[in-house]
Amino acid sequence: MAPPAAAPAAAPKDPARARLWDFVTLAKPGITALIVTVAIGGFLLADPRSIDLPRLGILIATGAAGSAGAAMLNHYLDRDLDRRMNRTRGRPLARDRIAPSSLVAAMGLSLLVVGIGGATVFLNPLTGLSIFLGGLTYVVVYTAWLKRRSSWNIVIGGFAGSAPALAGGAAAVGAWTPGVIAFALLVFLWTPPHFWSLALLLKDDYAKAGLPMLPRMNDVPFSGKMVVVSAALLVPAAALIGITGAVTWPVLAVLVALGLAFVYVTAPLWKAVTPRVARGGFVYSGPYLLGVVIAILANAPLVRGGFPMGI
Repeated sequence: MAPPAAAPAAAPKDPARARLWDFVTLAKPGITALIVTVAIGGFLLADPRSIDLPRLGILIATGAAGSAGAAMLNHYLDRDLDRRMNRTRGRPLARDRIAPSSLVAAMGLSLLVVGIGGATVFLNPLTGLSIFLGGLTYVVVYTAWLKRRSSWNIVIGGFAGSAPALAGGAAAVGAWTPGVIAFALLVFLWTPPHFWSLALLLKDDYAKAGLPMLPRMNDVPFSGKMVVVSAALLVPAAALIGITGAVTWPVLAVLVALGLAFVYVTAPLWKAVTPRVARGGFVYSGPYLLGVVIAILANAPLVRGGFPMGI
């Protein structure tokens, strides 16, 4: 998942607190919170009729540890790139505020192992595998391999955002149910319009760093059209969740409406790419995914209330 475009909050002036704040920012708390939220959505989607709070708590803790660890490893591997980009040159490793930088790599790897191991031991191996696959995709496939080499980086790397949904489903029922897989697919399809909208805004910054973060770095009109197409794919993805019978019809209606709104917000990019519309697509993408998860959270009481499920 793409990091937020907004500038980070000012670090505390006290040296000890500033150092602690640096480590907190390296864990990407906003992204980690979103990852955990998606995992909760997968958990409730798999079994909306019965919610095991202790298992949910373990999922939240292990998922947060895995996400924070992967984020730290991402910072470590990207520290040279971060120094070359306006958006990221203020990050702790880019400014050499933490030395040695290998400390961050060690902490990140430790947290990722804790997340995978804790989920495997206290939940089940499939949950641990799901967290492992998410970390592997984000750290190795996306950050270390594809990010600097291919414009497919964010498409393939989008699986890192889908893995938490799978982890949630596995934690709840010990399997990847059809509804959870459909939800994971929706999150996978959400990543390109989310990130490409941001990349349209920062295309010069990415070009300066030599990162191919758009479908075609030298063809902005084409990239704008791809944002619209990828946003439109969220509508059938939402319908697929309904086809699996995992949600009630009011929730399905909300999911489809949220997807249609994404298309509406990004549609002007088909004719012309402007900073205002690109920013609008990026700004809407976060609340869109949050809205999807909130709708899934609301699905549980609707199911228990007797609302019919599926289309």
